Amino acid sequence: MAEMDPDGIIATDPRNNYDRKCLIIRKLLKFNPKQVFTWQLVKTVAMGQGLAVLMCGTAVTSQYLASDYHVDAPMLQSFMSYALLCITYTTALLFRTGDGNMFQILKKRWWMYLLVGLVDVEANYTVVKAYQYTTLTSIQLLDCFVIPVLMILSCWFLKTCYRPVHYISVCVCLLGVGAMVGADLLAGRDLGSTSDVLLGDGLVLLSASLYAVSNLCQEYIVKHLSSVEFLGMVGLFGTLISGIQLGVLEHNNMANIQWDWRIGLLFAGYALCMYTLYSCMPIVVRKTSATAVNLSLLTEDLLSLFCGLFLFQYTFSGLYIVSLVIILVGFVSFNAVATTPNPADPITPSVGWKEGGYDNPDDIINEEVVVEVLEEQEEEEGECSGVSWNQRTQYEEVPAM
Repeated sequence: MAEMDPDGIIATDPRNNYDRKCLIIRKLLKFNPKQVFTWQLVKTVAMGQGLAVLMCGTAVTSQYLASDYHVDAPMLQSFMSYALLCITYTTALLFRTGDGNMFQILKKRWWMYLLVGLVDVEANYTVVKAYQYTTLTSIQLLDCFVIPVLMILSCWFLKTCYRPVHYISVCVCLLGVGAMVGADLLAGRDLGSTSDVLLGDGLVLLSASLYAVSNLCQEYIVKHLSSVEFLGMVGLFGTLISGIQLGVLEHNNMANIQWDWRIGLLFAGYALCMYTLYSCMPIVVRKTSATAVNLSLLTEDLLSLFCGLFLFQYTFSGLYIVSLVIILVGFVSFNAVATTPNPADPITPSVGWKEGGYDNPDDIINEEVVVEVLEEQEEEEGECSGVSWNQRTQYEEVPAM
């Protein structure tokens, strides 16, 4: 006689196993690529690569400042980008009324944004500082540490459940990074210092961990509170912290800068690229996740290399194209399947519209009713292929509270 599990389901009945196999076969036969490769996925890939282009702009302008004009003031560059955020988004919060006003936000959550601003500023500073002690190859490899750290933190705090395809996709992206580093070594582009490799590698790992914490906080805030609130508070505290650090650590470097219109233009280009990156990233994070955004940014080094072929006479290698394709394949496969909230802590219709990450109360829809309607439509069409990626992510991407 077949045994019963605690839920009363027959676990060892051969007929159940046969039914499961038949169901899997039917799903494979009725698989429709259009349900996976949707316009939503195309827009996600395009937005991710748009962020990578902006990161490439910051890298190119920084390279010009360092190589052609011998400017060593990374904190000044960060201060300018934070100041732009403060001028626009913090000012917008200042003129808001009610709970969205800047003073009300500071009254309730000033400590949280102080920590987020501190983590974000130091993440930017430590990775730039690492170039003085270790090589570019080590930085490119160890900087990927942000992805596994972010996935672990997302599972712990945001209750995100990743499927096997997501772990495989991350491994594919990291394989592409390995191909890029191999191309750098073959091309003799192992730049950087080796004065203290252990310290430099430790700074890179610290920076990656800080970036993971910053991105995790960003995902939580933009999905549960407000993107403008996040940008305004990061701009405010980032300006204060980077300004203090700039005056303490880089006042001599600032005094040694031989200012002209070219250097001013490069500083402005860097600040505008970073400002646009900070402004657009919450949009992509809200539609996908912080992990997906970091996977898309892996192509930034490759885009910088392609620009360097024309601007800095870098040596070309076919492995660069191979690594770009591998990273894009991993990124597409990661976003083709939705992450799900933890089954032990599901999203319920009783969650408030602010707590659930919606822009207005009309966006709250009972997921069970929607799935029921979709199943009825599929039965009328004679198909049982399940809910599409776009339909699933519309409700599953918001972390459970």
